[in-house]
Amino acid sequence: MTTTAAPQRHPDPERLAAAQAVLDDLPSAWARSTFTVHDPATEEMIAAVPDASVEQALDAVAQADEAGRQWAGSPLRARADVLRSWYERLLESGEELALLITHEMGKPLAEARAEVAYGADFVRWYSEEAVRPHGDSRDLPAGGAQLLTRRSPVGLSVLITPWNFPLAMATRKIAPALAAGCPVIIKPAALTPLTTILAVELARQAGVPEGLVKVVTTSSASAFSEAVLRDPRVRKVSFTGSTSVGSALMRLAADNVLRSSMELGGNAPLLVFDDADLDRAVNGAFAAKMRNGGQSCIAANRMFVQDGIADAFLEGLTEKMSALVVGNGLNDGIGMGPLIDDRAVATMSRLVADATARGAIVETGGVEFDGAGHFFAPTVLSNVPNDAEVAQTEIFGPIAAVQRFRDEDEALALANATELGLAGYVFTESLDRALNVADRLETGIVGINQGVPSNAAAPFGGIKQSGLGREGSAEGLEEYQNIRFYNIARRATR
Repeated sequence: MTTTAAPQRHPDPERLAAAQAVLDDLPSAWARSTFTVHDPATEEMIAAVPDASVEQALDAVAQADEAGRQWAGSPLRARADVLRSWYERLLESGEELALLITHEMGKPLAEARAEVAYGADFVRWYSEEAVRPHGDSRDLPAGGAQLLTRRSPVGLSVLITPWNFPLAMATRKIAPALAAGCPVIIKPAALTPLTTILAVELARQAGVPEGLVKVVTTSSASAFSEAVLRDPRVRKVSFTGSTSVGSALMRLAADNVLRSSMELGGNAPLLVFDDADLDRAVNGAFAAKMRNGGQSCIAANRMFVQDGIADAFLEGLTEKMSALVVGNGLNDGIGMGPLIDDRAVATMSRLVADATARGAIVETGGVEFDGAGHFFAPTVLSNVPNDAEVAQTEIFGPIAAVQRFRDEDEALALANATELGLAGYVFTESLDRALNVADRLETGIVGINQGVPSNAAAPFGGIKQSGLGREGSAEGLEEYQNIRFYNIARRATR
């Protein structure tokens, strides 16, 4: 077994000073009470943010609702221009945003910069979609009337985002809401609220009207949801997070029959067939597993590799994982930062212990690092039995759990044996097999010979208990629109 030692270097002082300057400039909406945000690489406090009460959250609802009345009637081009300006400001402030992402969430600075580009792309996309609302006109088949379909804003939208992609998850929800004409309440995760605060401040500077997008930071997510989703002014909820929390939010949303978009848990299978290009399969599996240190809902969770290529694949993946340099993401050359908190580290240790007790072999990693920060070594497990916890649960960390299979039917049976269906991956050089397997996978997203399928132009979302609704593409705009039709009587002409 090999492990990758965590570097003991300290963050670059100039970079830390730049990140702190960003924090010092953050607007403070409330001062009554606060909660703290910590750097997962050092466990040091980096900011205190307002801890909104239920009353303050409902006041934000009132402000957003009032601002939304005028925004809903604004010209499509005006909305598009504001979104385009926001996109440009996000790029101009890209380095500050990246530093903030790394500082509060932990991912390496290179990955944080990639998230800025990815997150900003949603704003650019919806600045272009804003002027394409997709209504149409058609004749009634029986004659005598014309049907006119129109799109209107669904109304005040409550957006609840996770901690793992603090910019991209915010822009992926806010941008289509604004493009459709909806006001927004956004509640970022308490672990990583700072990036969202800065992003929304940039939106305000870009021309988003005061009060139209309200950020509510709170340490009590359940009290916030209970109050806000019962407010009759709210018409939409969009949530990204665990299936259990999503299910609870849907029960709350049912009382007021709210439009709901739920991007929930994942248990992504990755299938590598004997005829796969080995280098492409190893690199793709590595990307699918280790983006964000495995802390991604579409991370490759269960790797199924056909017998004929399994040994070579395992050797290649182990080599790449063991070469990763782990440490503070503000340093140069870091391949993986910390996990988000000590609970995540404890979960990784428990999963490895359970798997090895059942016969799995640790090819690399499998250990925590001593000292400050929430670090766990990139880990490859081989010979993983299907009843191990790591093969049955969403890992959300840097453990690659590899199982072998004999044929296509066995692989698909294993892949689909879960109540979750967000993403899946297929590696093969056969076009027929790629499409046939993709069709049979019970997931909303399939990466074929690639490990990073997400794109602003694609409809992101899952099936089964991985949620409902889509984000991105034209489908993402429809989530914030009501579809209405007018039946217009026509006089017969001679």
